[in-house]
Amino acid sequence: MVNIIVELSKYLMIILITIYTFLCFSIFGYQDPDRKRGLLLQQNVLMFLLQLVAYLVMYLETEDFKLMAFYLMQVVLFAATILLYTNIYPNVSRLVINNMCMLLCIGMIMLTRLDYGIAVKQFVIAAAAIGLSLVVPVIIRRFKLLSEWRKLYAIVGICSLAAVIVVGRVSNGAMLGFEIAGINIQPSELVKIVFVFFVASSFKISMEFKNIVITTALAAFHVLILVASKDLGAALIIFVVYLVMLYVATRQPVYIVLGLGAGSVASVAAYYIFSHVRVRVIAWKDPFAVYDGAGYQVAQSLFAIATGSWFGMGLYQGEPETIPVVETDLIFSAISEEMGLIFALCIILICVSCYVMFLNIAMQLHTLFYKLVALGLGTCYIFQVFLTIGGVTKFIPHTGVTLPLVSYGGSSLLSTIIMFAIIQGLYILREDEEEDIERRKKERLRAKRSRQEDKKKRREEGDVPQRPKRSKPRRPQEGKEKARPKQRVR
Repeated sequence: MVNIIVELSKYLMIILITIYTFLCFSIFGYQDPDRKRGLLLQQNVLMFLLQLVAYLVMYLETEDFKLMAFYLMQVVLFAATILLYTNIYPNVSRLVINNMCMLLCIGMIMLTRLDYGIAVKQFVIAAAAIGLSLVVPVIIRRFKLLSEWRKLYAIVGICSLAAVIVVGRVSNGAMLGFEIAGINIQPSELVKIVFVFFVASSFKISMEFKNIVITTALAAFHVLILVASKDLGAALIIFVVYLVMLYVATRQPVYIVLGLGAGSVASVAAYYIFSHVRVRVIAWKDPFAVYDGAGYQVAQSLFAIATGSWFGMGLYQGEPETIPVVETDLIFSAISEEMGLIFALCIILICVSCYVMFLNIAMQLHTLFYKLVALGLGTCYIFQVFLTIGGVTKFIPHTGVTLPLVSYGGSSLLSTIIMFAIIQGLYILREDEEEDIERRKKERLRAKRSRQEDKKKRREEGDVPQRPKRSKPRRPQEGKEKARPKQRVR
């Protein structure tokens, strides 16, 4: 009986997430606020139903009652997140909130299936990060001097990355972070946000060639520090984010060409300088040729995706434990194996809908600084998604970055939730700008109508004298001689 329920549940979960994904894009086609609100509420219902089905299946498989208690805690967290955001900030983007909660929900489901202890840690970090994120839109909305702190952003970013080289510990061949009071901290995750603010503030101050050269040099210094600590995934993200922001700010294609050329040369140099880069490239080219060594991780990922096929094996029916570091780097493969490729493709589309919303906010902002911040954070988010999924599917060499909001990782989860909160603050700023423009238009129209009505009333009461009619020019009287025309001088 349990096997039948598990088999049916995977199809039900696929249907629920497919409808949810369809609503993510269909919402853009409606202008009626009430209709949009109804579709967003439907998304919430679909998310909670998906979560309920998944945890019922896991309870039937394990008969562990603590899973249901953990499920109720998650329901409270997600419901509180939606209610607090919508009540504290009435102009908030509900679609961004829904997508953030849905991705967190999917990550919690998969992490609970893989390791309950890790899932609990992820839940605690998510709750703390969401509580902190509620303050971020206020900061974005109230602090008008964020665009003036260019030097502070540069100092914080460079010093944070340099601290990793000094006191960082090596993990999988790279120095990613350090430990304080038993808590692992990976500064590069938070530096990505600070770096976006640095570039945006620098371009807002000046777009002269001298300033572009200085900004490029400091951005290259960020990348070089990450390369020195062998955190090549974060270095690649910062490099691409800077190229995109530079092109949008200057509209000069030559910068893109020069940047791509420099990036290509740096990639070849990294291949010959760093041994672990060569190992990953060899594993990418043919993971089965080095299956007993470097190719084992990628090969197991491909096996999991192929085993799951379109509809998946069902929860607890696959073997995602055989994939190394599946909770962090390769959780997408575990989802594909047990929930199916259709489910995994829906996750990709949900991430794309987040990016579309980020771009929509960036295009409608009037201030260059905020526009570049929204564009930079959106590019940072979607490019990290691309690196993660591209690595586990062997589309590109594996870079070791996490899938935002889904994979386990404290620093990554915290930085992504703060990133979403900043986007919410920018969305509220955009709504404030639109309301201010509409208010000024209404005030001008009201003042114009008031002047017209007052003038009409005064005329009716006789207070305003009528304009005298212009008298016609007099005609010359008969009998008088007309003025002789002047003779032309030849």
